[in-house]
Amino acid sequence: MQTRRKFIKNTGILSAGLLALQSKVFASESNIFNFPMKDFVSKRPPLAERKFTSTAVEAAIVRIKKQIANPELAWLFENCFPNTLDTTVDFEIINGKPDTYVITGDIDAMWLRDSTAQIWPYLPFVKEDAKLGELVKGVINRQTKCILLDPYANAFYKDFTKVSEWKNDLTKMKPGIHERKWEIDSLCYPIRLAHGYWKQTGDTSLFDKKWKEAMLLVLQTFKEQQRMHDKGPYSFQRETAWATDGVPLSGYGYPVKPCGLIVSTFRPSDDSTLFGYLIPSNMFAIEVLGYLMEIFSLPEIKDIDLVAKAKELQEQVQKGLKENGIIEHPKFGKIIAFEVNGYGSFHMMDDANVPSLLSLPYLGAIQPNNALYLNTRKVVLSENNPFFYKGKAGEGVGGPHTGADTIWPMSIILRAITSVDENEIRKCISNLIKTNADTGFMHESFHKDDVTKFTRKWFAWANTLFGELIVHTSIKYPQILKDKNI
Repeated sequence: MQTRRKFIKNTGILSAGLLALQSKVFASESNIFNFPMKDFVSKRPPLAERKFTSTAVEAAIVRIKKQIANPELAWLFENCFPNTLDTTVDFEIINGKPDTYVITGDIDAMWLRDSTAQIWPYLPFVKEDAKLGELVKGVINRQTKCILLDPYANAFYKDFTKVSEWKNDLTKMKPGIHERKWEIDSLCYPIRLAHGYWKQTGDTSLFDKKWKEAMLLVLQTFKEQQRMHDKGPYSFQRETAWATDGVPLSGYGYPVKPCGLIVSTFRPSDDSTLFGYLIPSNMFAIEVLGYLMEIFSLPEIKDIDLVAKAKELQEQVQKGLKENGIIEHPKFGKIIAFEVNGYGSFHMMDDANVPSLLSLPYLGAIQPNNALYLNTRKVVLSENNPFFYKGKAGEGVGGPHTGADTIWPMSIILRAITSVDENEIRKCISNLIKTNADTGFMHESFHKDDVTKFTRKWFAWANTLFGELIVHTSIKYPQILKDKNI
């Protein structure tokens, strides 16, 4: 059986993802640098084997590499930033509309979360590249089909007749669904992508009848999982020895007290929650409900009823957050909780997957200089977070998904992107360079004391997110990239 956990270091590299061959294009481009590319041969697939090529993204790679003084960092950026386009997208026209299926890398399934996160860093380039814009619209259209198939599922197959290896899970599995773990963020991310695409292009054609139908289903699902009157229609159980893959109490999880917050049975890591109200995901929901209100207030697609439903739900979640999601830490004072149950209990930790407490400014859910966030950040990036690790190889946040003493590069990337401290950003980028284990790519996790002990050789989300960090740094802190000794 194939799961995220089973793609550990000894998993074979799929040839389309990580062929260590240097194309003629990149051989010629290497002449613009002051270091020999023979030492850092491109790990991108040859041009003929790339799944999709964007002229705007290729131009950005060349432009930004010229700003980077450290040869290994330039090499990592070249390999990582286009990795989603190079290796994971399957674009076609179906019934006259673009359709893009996006795998995570080493698993042939499309997560609503991962597919959005993988494509998101390319949004700033869609205005320069019409083909790229169509690719993004294709992701939105595919996500719409997935939501309409089952809003409670987190991952899907391209072929909606395919039966999952998890078909025996005790939940309402259907063909076309890879896994049916209910995670709030699975429905938040498609809204973020559609809103972000519209903001970049002004194109409202994607907000068609099917998309609106999917959004009504999102609102219905959120309402059901507020569990105001009953537990709702969703439950999940799996026969497994891995505790975080199962859900207690007949698959509904431990009790929660209705308060306006939305239950998330699983975290973005695909691990089950301890307390059902996962606060970072609820804050993400508040943000994207605002996006729905904005979109359905547009004159050309105005729907007053849908706006009212989104607003009512947003206000309820905000009230629940204010009353239950902000806690008093015995050492640090007021901070944002990771999980709560509405009865007064809270779980203090953070997980590397996004949404996380650390990543909240990246998602637009809070300002990076907000005092409450900064106080929470202190806890997350310290020994007061049980999943913050510091070792010989570096420091960062991990999580139960990959076990103790494992740090996720994603957490280091998000720490840098959400930081307003130049020295902290510099330190994070330096750590990321040192922990690629000479592979030229980011990974899911690495052992805190040994970078050669890593999980997932082909994890496109982490790769593309690293590229987004370097693009972000080139704009806001270009002086960092000029440092050859970073």
